Amino acid sequence: MRLQDKKVIALVAHDFEDLELWYPILRLQEEGATVHLVGEKANEKYIGKYGVPAMSDFAYADIKAEEYDAILVPGGWAPDKIRRYPEVLEMLRHMDHFEKPIGQICHAGWVLISADILRGRNVTSTPGIKDDMTNAGANWKDLPVVVDGHIVSSRRPPDLPPYMKEFADLLADS
Repeated sequence: MRLQDKKVIALVAHDFEDLELWYPILRLQEEGATVHLVGEKANEKYIGKYGVPAMSDFAYADIKAEEYDAILVPGGWAPDKIRRYPEVLEMLRHMDHFEKPIGQICHAGWVLISADILRGRNVTSTPGIKDDMTNAGANWKDLPVVVDGHIVSSRRPPDLPPYMKEFADLLADS
């Protein structure tokens, strides 16, 4: 299993897009990666937009980004909550600085905007936040998946297969 020594942070908050959280987690676990769900509080149950629960393993404040190989940010309405935590923004800045894989889908771009790491980068997202992405200095593309160095972005649930193929390949090579 090509990802068996990899550790990944999956951020979570209430109202995450169920498929955009769970599909990436399961896909990476299938290849042997360890994925930790990280929310505002440890051992907290977070509920997705469609009612699927997710139990956090750790709190944002408990995580040391240097101990991880990658980070995933789900979409839904959760990103608007997730981006309010300085610890999360520091995690993303750390991952960006060390060029570790960062995955973002749908509204997850809001978190990367708040971390101020999109200027000059090619990305995609749900078209609903295209203006937010371009106003943050990103070059927005209407494609299922965009890879710019270590940042892998995608639009919405139908794009999950190509998104996770690119993310898993990048993680395997990192």
